[in-house]
Amino acid sequence: MTNHLSIIKDYSEGSLTPLTQDFEYRENHKMGSPKDNQSHDEVQCEEGPGVCALALTIFSLFLIIVTLPLSLFFVVKVVQEYERAVIFRLGRLLTGGARGPGVFFVIPCVDVYEKIDMRSQTFEIPPQEILTKDSVTVFVNAIMYYKVANATNAVANVDDFSGSARLLAATTLRNVLGTLTLGDILCQREAIAKDMKTTLDEGTQPWGVMVERVEVKDVRVPEQLQRAMAAEAEAARNARAKVIAAEGEYNSSRALRQAAEVIMDSPAALQLRYLQTLNSISAENNSTIIFPVPIDIMSNFMQCKQNQSENQMNPEQYHQFQQFQQYQQQHPPIQPIPPPPTTKPKPPPAKTMPGSEECSVKQLIGQEKNLMTSIN
Repeated sequence: MTNHLSIIKDYSEGSLTPLTQDFEYRENHKMGSPKDNQSHDEVQCEEGPGVCALALTIFSLFLIIVTLPLSLFFVVKVVQEYERAVIFRLGRLLTGGARGPGVFFVIPCVDVYEKIDMRSQTFEIPPQEILTKDSVTVFVNAIMYYKVANATNAVANVDDFSGSARLLAATTLRNVLGTLTLGDILCQREAIAKDMKTTLDEGTQPWGVMVERVEVKDVRVPEQLQRAMAAEAEAARNARAKVIAAEGEYNSSRALRQAAEVIMDSPAALQLRYLQTLNSISAENNSTIIFPVPIDIMSNFMQCKQNQSENQMNPEQYHQFQQFQQYQQQHPPIQPIPPPPTTKPKPPPAKTMPGSEECSVKQLIGQEKNLMTSIN
């Protein structure tokens, strides 16, 4: 009985709800009335639920007492650690905020309560088709993490706090990304997330919702633009690669020049380099051995061999050999006569003496035979 009387006392003392207090504060500042008018308005605003409401409350308490202990099933309520209960008594919000976690009492037929989940929730913003500042169409989706910070405001100030926060997140994403270029969207994701979080906090604070985090999940561009961007990036990479290769060639040429100057000063360094090259080759391919021979040595060797062959000839043979070389220079060798064509050629326009070609060939053959006999 003492518990029920305390409930009635709390109800009578807390007849002025937060909504009524807010309305009273705004009306007083709006009208600018004197103190007497303010006290009169406060009396009107602080009017209790009325005689009917008190009668219904007393009647409900009487029924609870009469139907004990069966009425405990309807009076005692329990909320979990992550939940809060917002109670309305005859349509008016009770003072003291939300109840819970744990056990709380309600009056059947008079009190109506609503449970609010205080845990963090996730919402994946569907892909939004956005026209960027540089007139490029992109599809962007994001993820928002939010939770209820004030259960009373979440119930009394907005119809559906979850749906409202989600719609506001989609609209904020479009508004924020519409003022940026494609390069900024791809490079400044953290700044975009912070800007969106600040905007959403300002919009959801009266609803009792707190946005914990916002992340841009994916940015999709059209296929044609993807190919164009890939070609541009490939061209930039190729240009950088050519510049790097040219710098490497320049540096290597300077290093080779310095190495050549060192080898020129000390010829033994070339032999050491040769031995080092053989060592590196033998480590990889044991069956392959390379002996580099300079071209100058080969040319000198061939020249010495030719001189030796010339020195072995007799003076007469050497004289005849020189005469034969002079004759070959004056009379180059005759090209072989090609085979007759299969098709009969057209007669030449100019007339030639018959047997002139045969006579010339015979004369040349005879001259060659005479020369060979003279040499022998």
